[in-house]
This record gives sequence, C-alpha cells and structure tokens, in this order.
Amino acid sequence: MKLLVLGLNHKTAPIDIRERIAFGPDIIAGALRDLTKCAGVREGVILSTCNRTELYCATDDGVEDSIRHWLSGFHGVEFERMNPFLYAHTDRDAVVHLLRVSSGLDSLVLGEPQILGQVKTAYQTATDCTATGKLLGRLFQHAFSVAKTVRTETAIGNSPVSVAFAAVNLARQIFSDLSQQTALLIGAGETIELAARHLHHNGVGRIIVANRTVERAHDLAAQFDGFAISLAEIGNHLPEADIVIASTASPLPVLGKGTVERALKKRKHRPIFMVDIAVPRDIEPEVGELADVYLYTIDDLQGVIDEGLRSRQAAAAQAEEIIAFHSGEFMAWLRSLDAAGLIQDYRQRAEDLRDEVLSRAQRQLDAGKAPAEVLSFLAHTLTNKLLHAPSSRLRQAARDGDADILEAANELFQLDLTRSTSPAP
Repeated sequence: MKLLVLGLNHKTAPIDIRERIAFGPDIIAGALRDLTKCAGVREGVILSTCNRTELYCATDDGVEDSIRHWLSGFHGVEFERMNPFLYAHTDRDAVVHLLRVSSGLDSLVLGEPQILGQVKTAYQTATDCTATGKLLGRLFQHAFSVAKTVRTETAIGNSPVSVAFAAVNLARQIFSDLSQQTALLIGAGETIELAARHLHHNGVGRIIVANRTVERAHDLAAQFDGFAISLAEIGNHLPEADIVIASTASPLPVLGKGTVERALKKRKHRPIFMVDIAVPRDIEPEVGELADVYLYTIDDLQGVIDEGLRSRQAAAAQAEEIIAFHSGEFMAWLRSLDAAGLIQDYRQRAEDLRDEVLSRAQRQLDAGKAPAEVLSFLAHTLTNKLLHAPSSRLRQAARDGDADILEAANELFQLDLTRSTSPAP
C-alpha cells in the first residue's frame, strides 16, 4: 500500500476555497464512508480545521487523481477551480508532513498546541467510522508520540508569539501563582478571547469580562466560569482585579488615572498588572506613572513576541531533526511489511516442499524400506529441493557477472563467497 496526503491549507489556498471544501463535524462520518468506498482507497482520515483540509489515505497505486475528483465532487466545487490549490505528499513525504502538522511546525502560529488535539480528534473519528486500519493506525500513533517528543525535548511552545500569549506570560512572571488572582478583561474581541483562554489554561482564579455590549461579555465569560459587566461598572470592580488586559475599539481611553488611583487605595496599594493592547489606547498613559501599577502597551510586548518567535524558530530547527529521524523509523517499519509478506511466502514454499518429501518418505517406510535409508533419502531430497532455485540463480548471476545478486546472497545467507570465487591454486 501507498501513503497519500492530499489537501490545502492557509499557505496554499485563499479562505473562500478553504471554506468551500471544509468538512463540518456533522458530515465528516459520511464523508469518511464515501471516501473509503473509492476504488483503491483502503483507509482514510479527514483532518479539517479553519486553516486546513487534508485527506490521509492508505491506497493502491494510481488513485491520486480519482481522490482529487472525489473531493471536488463531494463539495460540489469545480475541479479546475479547486485543483491548483491542492498539494499531495506520498510515502515518506506524507509521513514527514503529518509529523510536522502534529508538532505545530506547519501551523499559522509556529508551535501552536491546538493542532495536536485536532489531529487526535480526526483520527478518533475515522477509527470510530472503521475507516482506519493497520497502516494509518500505526502512522497516527507514531505522530502523536513524535509530537510529544517535540514538545518535551524542544522549546517550540514555551515562548509567546501572540499579543495575548505575551500578556499572560508576563502576568505569570509577576504573579507566580495565578490561581489566587482575578483578571479583568476589557473588551470581548478575538484577542481578549484568546487571553481568556490562556489565563484559564494557566489556572487563573477568576475572570471578569467588561464590554460595551453586556450580552457579548456574558457569552465570553460563561465559557470560563466568569461573569460579565458593562464598561460603566469597571470602577466598581477594578479593586478586585490583580490583572487587567484591555482591547476595545474605543476611540478614547476607557480607564483613566483617577479610577485606577481610587482602586489602588481600596486594594491598600497591592499592585495591579495592566496590559493595554488597543490602538488607540484603552488605558490613559498616565496610569503607568502610578507606583503600584505595572502597565505595558502593545509596543512593550512586541519585543517579547519577537524574542519568542526567534526562540521558536530555533526550537523548530531541533524539531525538524527529530521528525527526520522518526520519519525514517516509520519508513523502516513500512518496508518491513513487504519483507514480512516475502518471508511468509518463502516459508510457505519451504513447508510445501517439506510436506511433499515427508509424504514420499512415509510411503517408503510403509513399503518396508530401512529407516536409515529413508532418513538419508529425506535429508538428501529436501536439501536439494530447498537449494535448487537459489543455487540456479547464483550460478546464473555468476555467469552474467551480476555482482549485486552475489553480494546480496553473501549478506542474506552469511556465506563466504570470497572462498568460492577465488581462483584455484
């Protein structure tokens, strides 16, 4: 069988194409059943995220074009419109691709960890649909193991490369234990949502979300067991906040120096860590002059992000070495499958010859021949039959000057061909 990856991602296709060939959770089981009914497709896994759609298949030879047409037909997308955006990887390249995807090396954000969970979900879905077998089962389990190795042996995911990640990383440096801290998030957009996820992942004690539209704030806060307030209520809740992250679209600051001063008095001057991600700024610059406030702007975080990206790029180089090694290991296992079939066939042939000669020997015993004579016949005949084909092939190789066959035989049978091919004295 051959390994094939066929797909597109954020680097090869625009969003309108990615949207049209995405597989939603409600259709993926049916798509797997349909895919594995295609001629020559033995196993299949479909990975579909906002940034990529990929088909991982174990196939017979010569089926790539039919899978391309299947993908086009399944989604009702014109083949000529879709096909130029597709990439295909086979065998070792397919293995390397999956290992890179699972390890976060092919992601929009280098080293992001969410993709591994998405790959695991895709594999589990395919397994539940009985769309996987020995080959893809071994491949995906191998990918999960390699991704774990990359995470533990490199710093690929340790350094912040997004504004939200950088903000939360700084908060962790100031408050070593976030479980005792309360975070006030001002705004409810994508950056604030990402910050909330990072805070929640790091075990922050409480989350308060303030937004102009309280319903939107409530929707976001509910995901993290927090609660929502309006922008007008910030002053009442600011004394509770140890961490403040602000990112709104307001043209004017939503948090002034006076409000912060009053909050610090109620906190008995316990420090507040603040990050103003917004442009224009949400927090008055003068707030940074207060002794018990650590205020960072997006410009302050840029250096942290750049350093984090450099660190991840260095870690990515290490990860590529790990992937190169482990892809070689998988291909060695894959090649061993071919050897297993060959060994099985050779053993069956030997057993057939054994049974044939043993039957003849048994008939001789039944006819009254001496056991010693029958044993001699058995040994001599079986040896000749087992050695006839390889001996003939070796003699032909010697006549033809086929050194490769002779060297392979020397290695396979551990023979001393130098003795047998040396000139007589």
